[in-house]
Amino acid sequence: MTTTMPAPAEAAPAVEPMARSSRSWLRRLGPLGIACAVILGIAVVLAIIGPYLPGLDPESTDLPNAWVGPFQLPGSPLGFDAQGRDLLSRLIFGARTAIVGPLIVLIIAMSLGVTIGMIAAWRRGWLDSFLNFGLDILFGFPGILLAIVAAAVFGGGLWAAAIALSVAYLPFIARVVRNAAAKEGAMEYVAALRVQGVSAWRISVRHILPNISPIIVAQGTILFGYALVDLVAISFLGLGVQPPAADWGVMVNENLIGVLQGYPLPALAAGLVIVTVVVAVNVLGERLLDISEGRR
Repeated sequence: MTTTMPAPAEAAPAVEPMARSSRSWLRRLGPLGIACAVILGIAVVLAIIGPYLPGLDPESTDLPNAWVGPFQLPGSPLGFDAQGRDLLSRLIFGARTAIVGPLIVLIIAMSLGVTIGMIAAWRRGWLDSFLNFGLDILFGFPGILLAIVAAAVFGGGLWAAAIALSVAYLPFIARVVRNAAAKEGAMEYVAALRVQGVSAWRISVRHILPNISPIIVAQGTILFGYALVDLVAISFLGLGVQPPAADWGVMVNENLIGVLQGYPLPALAAGLVIVTVVVAVNVLGERLLDISEGRR
């Protein structure tokens, strides 16, 4: 008698871990978080490709076109500002400083803050107390005030204000990293690695830091929004990016007179872009923080 072997069941297609992880993050971000990420992504893309888009000239003035409204001239969907410069061109080019400035702040603040926080969490003792004392002193300096003083002393521009804000934001990152790393360092697997003779550097870089990286990313996103607001405010005061360079804060300052003269669009357009991007960044940062802390 011939025995017929049952046909092997088809194996279910394997799901790539990266794709599964991406879908999980999207579900946890929710529609609002995804929308905020898209808004931030658009701002980043415009900051990168803006200078290469054809037909854009943010500094070309044509005084007869001053205050000309939207769609009144071909190729100018938003109209012109007080000096006859194309408003859309200036908004797109202004994305560069709006993105680059906060990135400079984050790169400096996070590089120093993560290093200080990891050292304080690992070494403990007198070194931890000494570093926390230094961080407490830095906490006493308001970020925007420090940036204004630096811009006034070293001259207007993006770099002086960005470096000053980096110093002001450093203690926030360092304190978050220190607390998260100390909590992670108390886990049993860290004690097991130390018993095995694994070096502190290897444990910190290869184990603790990757495990607390979601918290670092979330805090960095929130601080990005704060840095954007502070840098825009400094430019608005005339101590940051200098005219005629396209910058959202400069645009609000230059076109305030238009609000009084009945031409509010140039100032309101720049203000609306600032508010939209800042709210998107802050909401995205809060969503990432909720996810990293397991609240959703």
